[in-house]
Amino acid sequence: MLHDEGVAFLVILFASWVMSRIEHRRIADYGLPVRRAFRSQFWLGILFGFAAITVLLGSMRLAGVFRFGTIGLHGFEAYEYALQWGLAFLFVGLFEEFFFRGYALFTLTTGMTFWPSAILLSTFFGLIHRGTPGESWIGAAEAGATGLLFCLLLRRTGDLWMPIGFHAAWNWGQTYFYGVSDSGLAAKGHLFNPTFSGPAWLTGGSVGPEGSLLSIAVLVVLWSIFALWLREKKYPNQETTCAGQS
Repeated sequence: MLHDEGVAFLVILFASWVMSRIEHRRIADYGLPVRRAFRSQFWLGILFGFAAITVLLGSMRLAGVFRFGTIGLHGFEAYEYALQWGLAFLFVGLFEEFFFRGYALFTLTTGMTFWPSAILLSTFFGLIHRGTPGESWIGAAEAGATGLLFCLLLRRTGDLWMPIGFHAAWNWGQTYFYGVSDSGLAAKGHLFNPTFSGPAWLTGGSVGPEGSLLSIAVLVVLWSIFALWLREKKYPNQETTCAGQS
């Protein structure tokens, strides 16, 4: 995953750089300013992403359909897998955010405004997840709704660094820390050995927590928090959307 997602990110980054030269823009105009890389917004995204998956699983525990289980990794092995999965999901976040909400979203926005473009690409994002083995329509809808949440964060923070951090931490929390399935895929090397018992609409079934209706509820709460907290619209910059059209 680290290799494949890393190469995919570099390919889309290079393609976007080529287009930026043609359109007389910068990569930063597409939502990925290097000067803001891994700064406060990214770490806020990390915090919210891990907190969100923790709240989701905690609510399942309160509902009696989930148990965190025993710790399955110890010593050096626990740190090794934590680092490897952390790097892998960092590149997942970089690739998926920049692919779906980078150049493509910026370009569509210049022609059909921001939110119609965001809805279109988030729908596509959800449909792509539907093709994953073990995924359900609820899980695909959750992925699309999460894509819209990331569009809101881009709109209100001005770049993709908070969504990248959120995306990476959410997946890391699911796959490594809590050891649950991520979009129907269970991975080797997870800290906890959890168990589920109950109806699929609560547990997510084969999909994992993302297939639970509780996941949609968590997204609604997150949307409300970010919409009230981040009021200013910072993306796209009006000057940059017009610059390449002259």
